[in-house]
Amino acid sequence: MDSHPQILHTGLRTLRVEPANDSIQLMKLWRVIWNSKFSIAALVIVVTLIAVIAVTVMTPVYRATATLLMDDSKKQVVSFDTSGGGERSNSQYIETQAEIIRSRSLATQVVQTLGFTNDPVFKIGTPGQSDSLIKRTLVSLGLAKVFPGLNSTTQVQTATPLLDSVTRQFMETVTVEPQGKSQLVKVQVEMVDPNKAALATNTLVQAYIDGQAKANIGMSETASVWMNGRIKELAEQLKESETRLQAYREAENLVDVQGVSTISATELSMTSERMIDARRARAEAESEYRQVQGLGQGNWQRLVTVPAVMADPVVRQFKADQARANSKLLELSSRYGPRHPAVDSARTELEAATASLRGQVEQVVAGIERNYQLAAANESSLKASVNTNKSQIQDISRKEFKLQALQREVDSNRQLYDTFLNRLKETTATADLASTSTRIIDLAAVPNKPVKPNKPVLVALAFLLSLFLGCALALLRDALKNTFSSIDQIESRLNLPVLGIVPLMKRRKRKDLAKVFNDHNHHRFSEAIRSIRTGVILANPADRHLQVIVMTSSIPGEGKTTVSINLARALGKMEKVLLIDADLRRSTVGEAFGFAKGRVGLTDLIDGSATLAECIQEVDGIDVLCAGSGTSSPLELLSSPRFAKALELLKAKYRRIVIDTPPVQAVSDAVVLSALADSTILVVKSPTTRSSLVEKAVAQLLQHRAPLRGVIVNHVDIKKSLRTGQRFDGYYDYYDYSASASVPS
Repeated sequence: MDSHPQILHTGLRTLRVEPANDSIQLMKLWRVIWNSKFSIAALVIVVTLIAVIAVTVMTPVYRATATLLMDDSKKQVVSFDTSGGGERSNSQYIETQAEIIRSRSLATQVVQTLGFTNDPVFKIGTPGQSDSLIKRTLVSLGLAKVFPGLNSTTQVQTATPLLDSVTRQFMETVTVEPQGKSQLVKVQVEMVDPNKAALATNTLVQAYIDGQAKANIGMSETASVWMNGRIKELAEQLKESETRLQAYREAENLVDVQGVSTISATELSMTSERMIDARRARAEAESEYRQVQGLGQGNWQRLVTVPAVMADPVVRQFKADQARANSKLLELSSRYGPRHPAVDSARTELEAATASLRGQVEQVVAGIERNYQLAAANESSLKASVNTNKSQIQDISRKEFKLQALQREVDSNRQLYDTFLNRLKETTATADLASTSTRIIDLAAVPNKPVKPNKPVLVALAFLLSLFLGCALALLRDALKNTFSSIDQIESRLNLPVLGIVPLMKRRKRKDLAKVFNDHNHHRFSEAIRSIRTGVILANPADRHLQVIVMTSSIPGEGKTTVSINLARALGKMEKVLLIDADLRRSTVGEAFGFAKGRVGLTDLIDGSATLAECIQEVDGIDVLCAGSGTSSPLELLSSPRFAKALELLKAKYRRIVIDTPPVQAVSDAVVLSALADSTILVVKSPTTRSSLVEKAVAQLLQHRAPLRGVIVNHVDIKKSLRTGQRFDGYYDYYDYSASASVPS
């Protein structure tokens, strides 16, 4: 999303609208936090005091620590790995032993040994007690002595639920911490009694050591019995496997399987080479045969062109004889006639040569066919021999594989039997029990300092968290606040000058607010109105004819009527002023001056039912034109030519005309009246009016070419702005008037 300001161009002015997601400056954040410093400080003090009180009444908890050495490299009764794979890491072994120490069985043993089922601290919270949660809370806060009946149970409990509950509570106090990559493990127990904490820790680690010893003894005995039985089974298995191996050799008459397989492989290799040569010869003979078959055996002249036929020397000789006889016949035919004896002799010689050539070609073709048949038969014979050799080799291989399987079974059984037998002879039960995997390095001593609660850390943490929470709430409140908080913010976002601010007045009636300007007891309000008067007159020094002034606001309830009345009173001290109530829907000017309801006014003047003298009432030096009788079409009435003509007549009689109009967001009356005015002023109630509504109202006025001159900020809490640094207090000075001082007009 673009973070640059958006510029809205209109006919008279450019409205600069800041984007809602403008970058947050650090100085702005600090200012927000600083303005809320008292609230943040109060929150921090309250939370810190609560934390101090809480840690003061909390019962201290002591931690007793014992150190164990866990070595998983000891020799075992059965030294081979029964898991069938990789080695176990030291960290996995220590984690396993740590879980054993934290197990329910060891915790139950310690609880029963030390009699924790009769300890009031552990009995609180057990099943069957109606007030277990309250009692446990009181004990944790150190208030068990304040309530004598705290240690008594209200119901009879069975042994099993009580033991289970106490065991669970004791398990929550046990902590087992491996020390880095070493083989050291710290066993810790936290209790409110330091002596019981040390005793419970030592009892727990001793129970673990005793349990390990008992487990080793039991495992050794079990392993010995198992190994003896296993050796007997292995001996029987070895004997059976050897018997099966020998029986198979005798059944298959196997003496030297390796030699037989070697001879068969050699024979297969030689036969395969001969078959390859036969296949090559058959392919060549088949190629010649296919050529002859393709040309047709009946046409011997075409068979002569076959390369295999041409390669025969007799065919070449007969073909040469035919060529000479043919050449001789041609020569004699050209010299003699066809009946000439020499020609007949040459023709007979040619026919004899041709017959010889034909006979020889046919013999060669028959030889090619015979060669092909012989080559094919030779190839088939060799192929059958190869297949026979393969079958023999496969049969030998199957016997060899089965023989090897039986041999492997015998070797495996013999190796396993030897391993068990050697291990049983080398290892004794006492030698295996002599090596222990866990031993105590340090027994738990009685702790002299509690570990919980860490009072400084808890108080500091409460302080920091409350400080962070206070700052976060202050920033959140500022982020959710969508109203204007300073003059600079209004001018930068609306691109309009602030003509003045009106201080917040205590809740008063509308009649009283209309007279505040002339009340010398409210000099700050009067000075504010005078400053606004100066800003209105000098809003545009180049334009000295700002006669008609339209007063409006974004939404109802922003105090535009009060500002209009008091501004008209201020202008009336210097010039002849007319105040017009153009809010025909909700007219309040007449009520502020105490006029009777339904008094003739603007509507009566426009429709001609009353004269100007009847409609205008002079009050405290200014003339007032009320809204008049009710009308069903106020917008049409204000936009009619009669109103424009009436306004021109009034402009000839008065130096300033102040028109109080409806809010811009409510109706369009203010927009219509702004077209007839010389100046339009927007009243903004800074504490409550959303900035988006003000921006929308300004944009609407500028889009209709309203002569928007500036903004008046109403309902400003001066003391709060001075305290929070919102800077609503820099546009005029506040003088501390005495009771006898006179307020200048």
